[in-house]
Amino acid sequence: MEKVVLAYSGGLDTSFCVKYLQEELHLEVYTALANTGGFSQEELDTVEKKAYALGAKKHVTLDITEEYYDKCIKYMVFGNVLRNKTYPISVSSERTFQALAIVNYAKEIGAQYIAHGSTGAGNDQVRFDLCFDVFAPEIKIITPTRDLKLSREYEIDYLKQHGFEADFKKMEYSINKGLWGTSVGGKETLVSSTNIPDEAYPSQLKKNGSEMLEIEFRKGEVCAVNGKKMQKVEAIREIERIGNEWAIGRDTHLGDTLVGIKGRVAFEAAAPMLIIKSHELLEKHTLTKWQTYWKEQLGN
Repeated sequence: MEKVVLAYSGGLDTSFCVKYLQEELHLEVYTALANTGGFSQEELDTVEKKAYALGAKKHVTLDITEEYYDKCIKYMVFGNVLRNKTYPISVSSERTFQALAIVNYAKEIGAQYIAHGSTGAGNDQVRFDLCFDVFAPEIKIITPTRDLKLSREYEIDYLKQHGFEADFKKMEYSINKGLWGTSVGGKETLVSSTNIPDEAYPSQLKKNGSEMLEIEFRKGEVCAVNGKKMQKVEAIREIERIGNEWAIGRDTHLGDTLVGIKGRVAFEAAAPMLIIKSHELLEKHTLTKWQTYWKEQLGN
């Protein structure tokens, strides 16, 4: 059988793709999750079990968290990057790194095809397709969800018909988790008049009142949280944990897509919002100190 590597997250679209690629296209499916730091080990284990339950020949987790931080996240902190002053570019910034990891794995196992579960509505389809075409033009791309113009209801029915049982209520939303935030799509994001309900977010409000959070920077990078020295990725995770308990960083972003339509996505990104805003304050404070210093020097 010919091999296909599926960029797999464990969500509804990619779960459907595993079955479809097997049953309809008769391919040997290798699922690969390119982890950018948003999954716990327990969650990774759950995704792996689901992949094998769907019939994947083999499942792998490709950990690219450190590369994603070193080549992308730290520069977004340096620049205080927020699209439309709202969105910390959580998911979109990680797609290139995920696509490259998938391409390298596909080449490693000699796959004839690469598949992804992007729809025809957003930018992810363009990001994945471009990376796959540029770095592996010899490997063909399959996109069932986009090409068949499927609804989430159809995908759920298809999986049920093929004997796969899951908590489909949780799968009503498309959840993309990474070190730099989590996006939430589906249902309410497909219209402009309603907001995502609180229960749709992966993290839930746990605290009320007030709490002190101290973030320490060294050369623009977080190096300590509440007085405790930490590695950079570990520090981001700790700030995310603290912020999530207060439901910080939730919002909805509306922007233009590369395919010419408006895209609406909800997200939670406690760590990016807290870090970027703290970094902005630090820069303003530092600038004020230097301005005061030079005024005194020039005045003398």
